[in-house]
Amino acid sequence: MLGSKSSERLLANIRNGLPMTQGEKLRLIVSLSIPSMLAQLTTVMMFFIDASMVGHLGTAASASIGLIEPTIWLLGSVLMAASTGFSVQVAHFIGANDFPKARQVYRQALVCGMVFSLFITLVGVLLHRPIPLWLGGGADIVDGASQYFLIFSCAMPFILLFDLSGAMLKSAGNMQLPSIMSVLLCVLDVFFNYIFIYTLHLGVMGAALGTAVAYLCVSLPITWLAARRNKILALHLDVLPTPWQWGYVHKALKISLPIAIQSALMSGAQVVSTIIVAPLGNVAIAAHSFAITAESLCYMPGYGIGDAATTLVGQTFGAGRSALCRSFARLTVGLGMSVMAAMGAIMYVFAPEMIALLSPVADIQALGASVLRIEAFAEPFFAASIVTYSICVGAGDTLRPAIMNLASMWCVRLTLAAYLARDYGLRGVWIAMAIELTFRGLLFLYRLFRGNWLRELEEKAPAVPA
Repeated sequence: MLGSKSSERLLANIRNGLPMTQGEKLRLIVSLSIPSMLAQLTTVMMFFIDASMVGHLGTAASASIGLIEPTIWLLGSVLMAASTGFSVQVAHFIGANDFPKARQVYRQALVCGMVFSLFITLVGVLLHRPIPLWLGGGADIVDGASQYFLIFSCAMPFILLFDLSGAMLKSAGNMQLPSIMSVLLCVLDVFFNYIFIYTLHLGVMGAALGTAVAYLCVSLPITWLAARRNKILALHLDVLPTPWQWGYVHKALKISLPIAIQSALMSGAQVVSTIIVAPLGNVAIAAHSFAITAESLCYMPGYGIGDAATTLVGQTFGAGRSALCRSFARLTVGLGMSVMAAMGAIMYVFAPEMIALLSPVADIQALGASVLRIEAFAEPFFAASIVTYSICVGAGDTLRPAIMNLASMWCVRLTLAAYLARDYGLRGVWIAMAIELTFRGLLFLYRLFRGNWLRELEEKAPAVPA
């Protein structure tokens, strides 16, 4: 893997308008992708660990987490969307060599992010009891699901700090530190989960407490490292006070709002999918949840490459280098599809072992493995949608890609899932998922090569060599 010093040099070449060879582009993509892949994988490992530890407590405990997990992802994705609206602006300012404005955006992001995360916490506390009932949970799992959701809601400010600081560091080209902190988060999650679940015998509530305390322990240090130690983002580098600029907030809303609405409706679609699965019984609920967790280990490398794509496209966009921007976009999509095709093959072969790690129940293992193998064939196209969407985010183009995601999810996946579940049960739901992901990937590839996401830069800036 390319060293961080070499990465910094190549990123400086982007800002300074210097040409880059194809080999330098590929090395830079790999150097930024690998730490981000690790960070994404360790984030998913937390849910994997939670599910595995709770899975050994029985089907009801597993179903408690499976029922409420999509709603938790909904809240987390909305917080991440809020962070993205500011971090994309930071990447653009860094690409334009305007570091003081990048820091000014970061300051306002901290204020807005904390206010918003506290609001999310309040909503979660007020609604933690009725939400499991709204999702169709049975009497044997609603209490555990409610406790799990309440604790995660209270942890939202710390999750926001972790996500926001990591996004800012990535925008500045530092993928290594967020990756290290994500690994630390995962290690602490294992440690605290063991204490709360097995030593203190708190069950489902212990899994949530373990993750919440891990976020508390990691979010404050990464925020300090970003705000005080990073040589571009350190807020003390600005001697004079900076006035509040509502323009940054408005632009953040313009970028974030489509992402947040998309995240809410996409997670809402996951909730609807859970409602479709719920009548199939606790075994189907648990198998569905475990299969989603296991599959996420395969698609998170795509999100890691997507993070690198957002950084590279964001900085080249800010630097006004459209040809280089387009080149990075195509290279990252190609890499993402290749990696996730390989991960899909691994998932197909080792599906039984992956589910067995999560649950000792034979019926859950058999059903979970069968649906994972259905999904394996769609992984390259899922990669195309993930990375291309990240490219569009880096360019500040979020509205149309959000509409594409939503139309694909609601019109294709859910319609097919509701129809196929009647005859094929959980397998029908996952057949619908595989068809929809393939359709969505082809849709995003069309947008990538058509190039509309880059139109704003090409209209306002002269061509700069790649």
